[in-house]
Amino acid sequence: MIRFFTSGESHNKALIAFLEGIPAGVKISEEKIRHELLRRKKGYGRGERQSFEEDKFEIISGIRYNETIGSPISILIYNKDYRVDDFIGQNYSKFITNPRPGHADFAGAFKFLRKDIKDISERSSARETAARVAAGSICKQFLENFGIFVGSFVIKVYNISLKFNYATLTEKNLQRFHKLAEESIIRFPDKDKQKEITKLIDNAKVKGDTLGGDFVVFALGVPLGLGSFIQWDKRLNAKLAYYLMSIPAVKSIEVGLGKDYSNYYGSEVHDEIFYSKSKGFYRKTNNAGGIEGGISNGMPIVLRCTMKPIPTLMNPLWTVNLKTKTKTKAEIIRSDVVAVASCSVIAEAMLAICITDEFLDKFGGDSLEETMENYNNFKKLIKKFYDF
Repeated sequence: MIRFFTSGESHNKALIAFLEGIPAGVKISEEKIRHELLRRKKGYGRGERQSFEEDKFEIISGIRYNETIGSPISILIYNKDYRVDDFIGQNYSKFITNPRPGHADFAGAFKFLRKDIKDISERSSARETAARVAAGSICKQFLENFGIFVGSFVIKVYNISLKFNYATLTEKNLQRFHKLAEESIIRFPDKDKQKEITKLIDNAKVKGDTLGGDFVVFALGVPLGLGSFIQWDKRLNAKLAYYLMSIPAVKSIEVGLGKDYSNYYGSEVHDEIFYSKSKGFYRKTNNAGGIEGGISNGMPIVLRCTMKPIPTLMNPLWTVNLKTKTKTKAEIIRSDVVAVASCSVIAEAMLAICITDEFLDKFGGDSLEETMENYNNFKKLIKKFYDF
């Protein structure tokens, strides 16, 4: 199992990603970490900060000569937009007291008894997710050793969406949609609708408003047997919901067919099981999204997430000043118009971290060699069981 934490504030010196439990012997490419951080910054409708924030990082522990050594991995991601005056001294003249509806501002200020909302917004900011993406890249590179691939693509921005059953896409088509998303400025795999979406984003920007949307995040090559129905907190679908719902602005998650299950008879949606000597056991559909009874069943893990519109509006909503108790407009803070594309990349990181945790929970190992041997032994046992 792994332990994963982040620390740092949006405009302080740096963010930190802490990852413990990755076996020794995993080759790590800093270029791949850099690439993931760059993917997180992209997306039409992102704010001004993404154009100058370099996401320069430094690995300070756990990796030697580009290889994990079994000790905790710590990564610093420096904030170019470090505002020293906000963190050194007592600059009371800059107190923020107008909470944004839909943000952590209001509840956080009362929870921690902070008079300056900036104490809340600095940590609750989505800037923290850069640390998640860095840790997620380490986990992706671990999973690559076992043929596991994690990807994503946007399927909806506001009222423009793809019309298809994403849950039954084949592995080949999931990879194809991911590739098309990588080539799109909004990670939307339908080129014909891309112009409609960018126009929609432009209009929202003019209005001082924001937009949300949906995306699919998936994992291919996940072995059968991760997770368990033995206890409620061991179920893979429950853990995935926990990890993905922790992303700021994500308000719902669906596994496989999700809420659309209620539109069908059971005979129409449960994935029938077949067998052939060449394929072994297989399914023709994947409405379950690769999880049955809280356990991965060998099919692709397919999840759909909804991201709400960002709560920071350039044409702000009404709120109440925490100090004066008077009606006023919410604080205007530099932000994005839409960040669904970025959110899908962050979801990839969280999915990779969760799958890595479950993978190591089942197969264990202090070194990659040991984990690999345990994994290969399990595959032999599965084949032996098939032949009983």
